[in-house]
Amino acid sequence: MNHTDEEAEAAGSGVAKAAAEKVVNLALQGGGSHGAFTWGVLDRLLEEERLSFEGVTAASAGAINAVMLTDGWAAGGRDGAKKALRLFWQKISEVASRGIFQPSMVDRMNQGFGLEHSPGFLFMDVLSLFTSPYLMNPLNYNPLRDVLEEVVDFERVRRQRAVKLFLCATNVRTAKVKVFTGAEIGCDHVIASTCLPLLMHAVEIDGEHYWDGAFAGNPAVFPVIYECKARDIIMVHVTPTERREIPIASHAIMNRMQEISFNSSLIKEMRTIAFVIKQIEAGKFTGGKHVLIHAIEGDDAVRGLSGTSKLNGAWELLSLLHQTGRDYAERWLTANFDRIGVESTVDLEAKYF
Repeated sequence: MNHTDEEAEAAGSGVAKAAAEKVVNLALQGGGSHGAFTWGVLDRLLEEERLSFEGVTAASAGAINAVMLTDGWAAGGRDGAKKALRLFWQKISEVASRGIFQPSMVDRMNQGFGLEHSPGFLFMDVLSLFTSPYLMNPLNYNPLRDVLEEVVDFERVRRQRAVKLFLCATNVRTAKVKVFTGAEIGCDHVIASTCLPLLMHAVEIDGEHYWDGAFAGNPAVFPVIYECKARDIIMVHVTPTERREIPIASHAIMNRMQEISFNSSLIKEMRTIAFVIKQIEAGKFTGGKHVLIHAIEGDDAVRGLSGTSKLNGAWELLSLLHQTGRDYAERWLTANFDRIGVESTVDLEAKYF
């Protein structure tokens, strides 16, 4: 990329932000196929020209949405980002239609889009109890990698400066969150952020091995606090924090265990943020950044789905979640746009304590 191109890109970014009334950061959760809800939210937010994005922190499926948003924006602005997001989810659905996780007739009759009766899912579920992905898949074939390499220009992602990008992964050896930044991100970093330990090999990067970022930060919020100027953070939440029913079936128990695990680090971080905000407002902590927290939550939409639906790539499910995400974002913007830059729209004390 020559200096003229860099200047044009910087100018384009400046014009986009100058024209926008409000600049925010995004925090995108993971959740497998449920990430299509986040796609829908982003699809609607990208249409809101009064809104611009400074930074995006993300994990797992959220990391994929973040990369598609960033690459698409660098290639063609808001419309480019919308097209890139749709292209990825269409491609992943096409791949899923040829994969082993095919819903059975019984599954198709269930509105939860689960795979509990899928022969392929049941086979892999039982097999995972006796072996590992290193034995089941010794060549480490990952169709997600093929899709990402086809639809993402990672060189463009690394050189763009319009959006600050932060992808979270979990260090297998230390259990700490690792945040990869835009200037270093390639396909391996996205795969690391989405790596499910029972289905994929741990991803080695610079001598360390990584699993799904949701274990240690779903997503980590601190990167956009420390590295971005914008005070507002809009979180797109797709992993239910609360459930009324107690799970009894084994798959429901495993799903709830994963939800608790994937939310625990976020809850701790949000409690810390709430404490700091309280100290700042009381005048006991000067010089700190008073962040404003917002959330577009898909918990209600996801609660009605089977836990195994996270592995279901059927277009019917993805398009339903996409439309639901758009609807939720529309309602959130109508109710809360004027509060951006003014106050948090999430009661952190009530939600996280």
